[in-house]
Amino acid sequence: MSEEIKGIGAPDGWETSGEITIVSPSGFHARPAAILVKTAKKFTSEIKLVRGDKSQNAKSLVSVMGFALQQGDSVSIIAKGPDAAEAIKALVPIVAGNMEESAPGDSRDAPAPPAASAAKPAEKSECGQAASSGGGSVFRGITASPGVAIGRAKLIVRGEIEVSEEAGGPPGAEEASLRRAIAEAKSQLEAIEERTRKTLDAGHAAIFGAHIELLEDPELEECALAGISEGKSAAYAWKSSYKAQAERFSNLANELFAARAADLEDIGRRVLRILTGHADEADYWEDSILIALDLTPSDTATLDKRVLGFCTVKGGATSHISILARSLELPAIVGIDESVLGIKDGAPVILNADDGVLEVDPEPAEADRIRKKQSELADRRARDVRDTMKPAVTKDGRQVEVAANIGGVSDATQAASLGCDGVGLLRSEFLFLGRSEPPSEDEQAEAYIGIAKALGPDRPLVVRTMDIGGDKPIPYIKQEREDNPFLGVRGLRLSLAMPDIFETQLRAILRASEFCKLHVMFPMVSTIGEFRAASSLLRRLNDGMGSRDVKVGLMVEVPSAAILARHFADEADFLSIGTNDLTQYTMAADRGNPKLARIADGLDPAVLAMIKSTVDGARGKGCWVGVCGGIAGDPLAIPLLIGLGVDELSVSVPAIPQVRARVRELSLSECERMASHALELDSADEVRSYVKKSLGGGE
Repeated sequence: MSEEIKGIGAPDGWETSGEITIVSPSGFHARPAAILVKTAKKFTSEIKLVRGDKSQNAKSLVSVMGFALQQGDSVSIIAKGPDAAEAIKALVPIVAGNMEESAPGDSRDAPAPPAASAAKPAEKSECGQAASSGGGSVFRGITASPGVAIGRAKLIVRGEIEVSEEAGGPPGAEEASLRRAIAEAKSQLEAIEERTRKTLDAGHAAIFGAHIELLEDPELEECALAGISEGKSAAYAWKSSYKAQAERFSNLANELFAARAADLEDIGRRVLRILTGHADEADYWEDSILIALDLTPSDTATLDKRVLGFCTVKGGATSHISILARSLELPAIVGIDESVLGIKDGAPVILNADDGVLEVDPEPAEADRIRKKQSELADRRARDVRDTMKPAVTKDGRQVEVAANIGGVSDATQAASLGCDGVGLLRSEFLFLGRSEPPSEDEQAEAYIGIAKALGPDRPLVVRTMDIGGDKPIPYIKQEREDNPFLGVRGLRLSLAMPDIFETQLRAILRASEFCKLHVMFPMVSTIGEFRAASSLLRRLNDGMGSRDVKVGLMVEVPSAAILARHFADEADFLSIGTNDLTQYTMAADRGNPKLARIADGLDPAVLAMIKSTVDGARGKGCWVGVCGGIAGDPLAIPLLIGLGVDELSVSVPAIPQVRARVRELSLSECERMASHALELDSADEVRSYVKKSLGGGE
């Protein structure tokens, strides 16, 4: 057990874990809590989570989340029954290790939101909305998902579903009605979960896995059944139960915990609609921009294609609807002023989520300009997809590899169909997260081989070894609490500290080498010694497996690696720049902090200088340089990266056609001129303005 556990007493007849300290920077949230509950339900013993003099049912997601456990809090697990000791042994690592409740996928390598606009903020009018300089009103909120859309406002006003308090039949009939409604709701959620897994990925589907756990929560059900036993109707009892729990979460100070109230409302209303036969579907028009007090995760995941974007009064950048909107590439604003609900249904609007602005009744000329631009962009996207198999070669003959950042077999298949030159980043964490024990060598090898086969033997596959720690702790790896986990034991540092798990992964990766051009990449490397230790281990294992042809490299994510690139290039086959973390560390600005968005910009001249240092260090040493961070797919960054000498751009799968097309429109000589000038500028804003002007207006 973890060294954080101290022996403490327990009631007679109960087994105890001892004290466990929560180490995750974001505390113990919905998805890790769901894993705990799901695991606890496998045991017949009664199991409780204890904090101070209070205890909660460990088989109830509502109860576990209700503790609102945050980093540094201490709890213990107690159990009573025939398998109590086994239950505690299985549950302690989940609580001690914890998991991150961030956006599914790898936030470090996902495209960063665009920097805040430099435009002067609109002034507030007396009614609480921002006043427009022309045309109609302007409302401001928080960017949940970037993008611009123009259409008509569709107000989503959900009134309360009226229910009868008194039962219409005996308690047994009401209870049976409730159980049927819960079963039907579960079936619906399972369908949404499966659809989300296919259209997005398993990480996003896990949102609805947690919803299913909430739906089956014993505390919710027991509260409703108690109401039924008192003569209340199934609908009234259920509504009272989920409303009480949602209010409990709404009152929590932590935004991440409070956001779970929306999840409870989502599953609660779903059951209530089934019980009452209440329809809850909006009648969208072809260019709908939704305006709502709030939307639920299942609303967002199943939006009609006629919906072009949305803005809500409630919600934050960490809410599940924001996560889903970003993945669906749907422009969205949250936290907008409540007076937006007073606008006329069907009013023409421009949703500029890049700047967090909703403009109502825009000037006709502005609306026409946006429509024309959108039409041009749509035509261009269609043309890019049609031409995606054409080589990504500049007008003066410089070839640039355009690879994909992926997280599984389906991504690899799609990337290959879009003409990718390979995979520049396979995030292997998808095999390690969301479970209570590490994957076996065979399980990992099956996944890597499946991806390799999807790519084919002629495309390179760059597998990043597990990037755990910092923002991605996992329950079965013991990590001490760190005051600053982003500067702590994460990435390669953590892998080297647990050789058994690391060696198992490396052997599994190597087994894929006969099916593709295999490259192994180590994350968060800061010293030559770290890289040598890892590459030496890889080569020793490879020799023992028959000495296959495998390339080895590292991610350049910290300034030390960029500055010492010339030394790394002497020993590595390739360097891949993770610009999101490199920006964060170079600028000392958390890219997840909206107040620092203007500072944490990958086009800052300081970051560009780090990229140049990396490329210059590798030049002439047979070591290629790629970029797999967010700016690799930024249209304004692409000419600068080419001009700085980057060999490969690894981007999200949907962006492949656009990036390949952008490369074909540029010339190396012009890119070099732009990059040289950008390095002399003072800020990211100046760089962006300069590149836009150089590209003839740009984007």
